Amino acid sequence: MEIDYSIDPLAPHVEDAAFLQDRQNRLLQLQTNDEERRSTPVKNETRLRIVRADEQPDRVVADIALKRTIVAHIRGQEQSEQRIELQRLELQRRNEHWHITRIQDTAAERGFTLQSDSGPGMLLAEDPDEFEMMSIPSVPYLNHELLRLPDSVLHRYVYDRTKAVQYADRWWNGNNPAYTTFEVDCTSFISQCLFAGGAPMNYTGKRNVGWWYKGRIQGQELWSFSWAVSNSFQWYLTASRSGLRAVEVESPWQLTYGDVIVYDWDGSGRFQHSTIVTAFDPNGMPLVNAHTVSSQHRYWQYIDSPAWTPRTRYRFLHIVDS
Repeated sequence: MEIDYSIDPLAPHVEDAAFLQDRQNRLLQLQTNDEERRSTPVKNETRLRIVRADEQPDRVVADIALKRTIVAHIRGQEQSEQRIELQRLELQRRNEHWHITRIQDTAAERGFTLQSDSGPGMLLAEDPDEFEMMSIPSVPYLNHELLRLPDSVLHRYVYDRTKAVQYADRWWNGNNPAYTTFEVDCTSFISQCLFAGGAPMNYTGKRNVGWWYKGRIQGQELWSFSWAVSNSFQWYLTASRSGLRAVEVESPWQLTYGDVIVYDWDGSGRFQHSTIVTAFDPNGMPLVNAHTVSSQHRYWQYIDSPAWTPRTRYRFLHIVDS
């Protein structure tokens, strides 16, 4: 479909009119974006894997993973992108033929947000279709290892952008078993990348202070909000005065490898998705890796994401090297 920006190959097999209309709108947005980038799609390969299926005589509900490789030519150079999209299909059999009656994107690129009425230690998914709650009480201190590091220690680190990018490319389509996998884990993944690049954790033991991940203790996962929540993450990066910190720049042109982009999909002022810069296209624009919808070398703007809206706002965060 991305080759000719049309849903025509899909339309005869899908009865979900809302899905088809949404997909056509996204393809038209993508076409406009590609024209501005002088990008010509030449290949779109998709491999399907059935994750789970509930089969009944006349109805099937299947969760599928679509591993997509998208290749385009930009200014005479080849640019390749990969992503893994998760969908739920509903099929019904009528007159001995199977019909796809509904398609739903099940991986939302809307990260966790903090809800003021959720009580202490609650995280909720931004998208109600991807509702996820984790109740973990905030504690004064976990142990002496989690006491705040002196500023002199935090100032010593040097951010290794190569190692951060290598980690992002190693784990873009998988989960490092050293960390807990969240249902919506885009920001946790970016935190892992920065930590792999040498960024020091700022242990405080308080969930709303510092930037840290401790792991599982007595059956509870313990981490700061800034580790796993995009809005808290971007606030920490720009407010921090020692250790891991970032400076906001005005344009994606000003970013380099290992920098961060955060996304406010609906212009509300709350950022819901995080990515890390891992490459650049022939125009010099950033390409990013991300989780939730696992992506490698995806164009930074996310025009073709179901989460994107015309109100989408971005923050471009340059990580301070030392």
